[in-house]
Amino acid sequence: MPADLAVIGLGHLGLPLAQAAVAAGIDTIGYDTDPRPVAELAAGHSPLDGPLTASDVRRMLSGGFRPTTNPADLGRVRTAVICAPTPLGADRTPDLTAIGDAARALAARLRPHTTVLLESPAAPGTTEGFLRTVLEEGSGLRAGRDFHLAYSPGRLDPGNRTHGFANTPKVIGGLTPACTESAAAFYSRLTDKVVRARGPREAETVKLLETNFRHVNIALVNEMAVLCHDLGVDLWDVIRCAETKPFGFQAFRPGPGVGGHGVPMDPSYLPHAGRTPGHPLRMVGLAQEINSRMPQYVIQRSATLLNEHGKSARGARVLLLGVTYKPDLADQQSSPATEIACRLMDLGATVSYHDPYVPDWRVREQPVPRADSLYEAAANADLTVLLQHHRTYDLQGLAVKAQLLLDTRGASPAGAAYRL
Repeated sequence: MPADLAVIGLGHLGLPLAQAAVAAGIDTIGYDTDPRPVAELAAGHSPLDGPLTASDVRRMLSGGFRPTTNPADLGRVRTAVICAPTPLGADRTPDLTAIGDAARALAARLRPHTTVLLESPAAPGTTEGFLRTVLEEGSGLRAGRDFHLAYSPGRLDPGNRTHGFANTPKVIGGLTPACTESAAAFYSRLTDKVVRARGPREAETVKLLETNFRHVNIALVNEMAVLCHDLGVDLWDVIRCAETKPFGFQAFRPGPGVGGHGVPMDPSYLPHAGRTPGHPLRMVGLAQEINSRMPQYVIQRSATLLNEHGKSARGARVLLLGVTYKPDLADQQSSPATEIACRLMDLGATVSYHDPYVPDWRVREQPVPRADSLYEAAANADLTVLLQHHRTYDLQGLAVKAQLLLDTRGASPAGAAYRL
């Protein structure tokens, strides 16, 4: 059966898009080469730890959503959106393998007048360079003449109860003005506001700027956390006061590291075609260096606290609270908890954890003991470290029960715990 839309890649980008499309009454298929998420979706289960629940999936299925691994289905859609993952490789360049695979599957069945959109994080130039080439070579059609091609950065904030798909403006940049308008016509069915960029490179760079903005500002406040600790200054009180300024300031808060799917990107690491030689984003490189040091700083603070209370890290019982990258979600993507656990184990500590969203956690391929009774575990641990502040945690009560509590999120009441 023909469909209006194919979402290619059923991960943290593709599934929310498919959900929004189905809710808007758009006949949607979801394509993935991996049969596991397709089978789970078809059975009414969510294949991810967020952003969708099982009830969300069931509503999508009842609304006509059809998950599939059959690439032939891609030849019967009017719009195709590629939402493939693009993790940074060992050389710090985006891995375009999944985009290439998705594009080749689509190109073999691409029909004239189809609108092809890319939402995956990508370096400036990817859409009109890499993706365009793969689509044109595989289909024999020309982008901008025979089919529309555009880029739109994914902007959803998982777990955000205020901003969802409909009220988050969608940026689009097409290869031609007609491509932009075709993309705008599609996205205007899903969101209240469409913002037209000058072209795909500008739209791709929007994602680059937004992600780097987050990492650079987190790095600044992480450095402030270390400085304020050395000076004996309460950084969280500083932030509380600073954010009363009605202009020129946006509050960021420190933590044990930076997780999530959006990774900072320095153009000095990009392939030559997408790089300006000799002009790297030095702030981004420095920010990544600072943020990557935070897990080690947490270890240093933990060891110091234990030592000040007559205990050694070797043999200490350490309880980690919250091992996801974001509060009130099960997603562990790039969470600093794994590195912190590894470093504690290297020091000879005995590590356990508690997280209401993570029933099983493995570090170095080994299971980490999960605390069943939170208060009892905190009372028995030599040190309890809050890595993620889930709403279910009663930090006042934990501070009373725990022998030592290190709060890396500044969420506990003043004086109730040691803060980062």
